[in-house]
Amino acid sequence: MDPAPAPAPMQNNCETESGSIWSWWPSWRPTSMSLLKTTESKILACIKNDLWARFVTLQNQDRIWTLSLTNKGTPKSAEQAPKTPLVMVHGFGGGVGLWIRNLDALSRSRTVYAFDLLGFGRSSRPPFPSDPAKAEEQFVDSIEQWRQAVGLESMILLGHSLGGYLATSYAIQHPSRVSHLILVDPWGFPERPKPESQQSQDQGSEVVKRPGPPRWAKAIISIFSLFNPLAVIRAAGPWGPGLVNRFRPDFKRKFEDLFDDDTMTQYIYHCNAQTPSGEVGFRAMSETLGWAKRPMLQRVNLLSPSMPVTMLYGARSWVDSSSGDRAAEIRCKAYTKVLLIDNASHHVYADEPEVFNKVVENICKSVD
Repeated sequence: MDPAPAPAPMQNNCETESGSIWSWWPSWRPTSMSLLKTTESKILACIKNDLWARFVTLQNQDRIWTLSLTNKGTPKSAEQAPKTPLVMVHGFGGGVGLWIRNLDALSRSRTVYAFDLLGFGRSSRPPFPSDPAKAEEQFVDSIEQWRQAVGLESMILLGHSLGGYLATSYAIQHPSRVSHLILVDPWGFPERPKPESQQSQDQGSEVVKRPGPPRWAKAIISIFSLFNPLAVIRAAGPWGPGLVNRFRPDFKRKFEDLFDDDTMTQYIYHCNAQTPSGEVGFRAMSETLGWAKRPMLQRVNLLSPSMPVTMLYGARSWVDSSSGDRAAEIRCKAYTKVLLIDNASHHVYADEPEVFNKVVENICKSVD
């Protein structure tokens, strides 16, 4: 057994890495875990199948907010072998409530679990290391501890965006626990492109160098790099909910047939106006403009060759599906299927829920 490593430096949970000058913000922000709970309860009231919602306590006493759903109409047969459960992992800034269009449909034939990632939603919000590998490991370790606490032997693991990146990392480390890996518009796969001047040197050709951003833009970028990604929501104080409504009106539109008010944007606000934690870990793992410091395409070859992988992309998403094609090339003969969902953007599961649910259900049927 390797000796225990020295404890990693922890990033402060306040908005900058030093000082606590923003400590007065919580009293100014119109949010609380109680308001998040209330808003989420309104969303989960739409669920028709049997729902069990609870906190799952990890070995270090962190708690993971967890939903499990089963079909109340399915007769329980002692002779029938239980089907492999589906576990759903949300993306950056999300939570279990965003799966509201999918949970009932996907739990018709098997148990479905969804949980708030460590540091997000209603789960515990511990400090995260500033080292990208250690931050990633903290996320992945929490998923494994969660699996052990819930008592799952194996699972069909589905991750969206950041959840897809973490699900892949988990599947590399715990291959025997993942029957099929489903990645939905996964974040962090491609390598960050080289600057054009470097590309031209590598290619041995002359390329006209485009002017970079003006000095004032560079100054703004450098200032904002000191902050966590969602700091602006907290900085806005009482204007925060309106800010989410203004900049993410798509969340209201995606669920407008379920809620005719601001329920979903309120949910997004309350998920992200709390003390930053998971986003600190995400910041440690990401480069400027959202590139991963440790691109997953450099590691997909470590996935077990026997593990089937399906990658779903929105045809209109900002995430480039060519990463899926590249992953399939890297994995060579291992099963890797890349699918594009027409008319869907990054939030494939909410943009085209019926198509998404059918594709995922078919994948699950192929497992058992």
